[in-house]
Amino acid sequence: MEPQISKNQPLTPAVFHILLALADSEKHGYRIMHAVKANSHGEFEIGPGTLYGTIKRMLADDLIAESDERPDPELDDQRRRYYRLTDRGRQVLHADLVRMEELVRQAKSLRISPPTIAEVKLCA
Repeated sequence: MEPQISKNQPLTPAVFHILLALADSEKHGYRIMHAVKANSHGEFEIGPGTLYGTIKRMLADDLIAESDERPDPELDDQRRRYYRLTDRGRQVLHADLVRMEELVRQAKSLRISPPTIAEVKLCA
């Protein structure tokens, strides 16, 4: 029996950012780290230890899979492992986004508006 998606909710920041980084295309670890930083506007960075420990757990949970396709060996380092979202990983990411969207909707109904990125950076 497949584990329920709700088992993975809410996602840890590392899992969320890795899923988001892989949403548009498969990537190897170094590119995932850069995508995480870019997607978060530099607010969240993930180091190699956290990245690869999290990837190991995500592989076991069938959120991501190692890609079978490889770039031309002349153009890429053969030691790199490429990862992609599984259907389950995409569903879990979507469910967490829906959960966050509902939280924002609830906050707005209480007249609590999230700050803009500029306001957040101003406070930092």
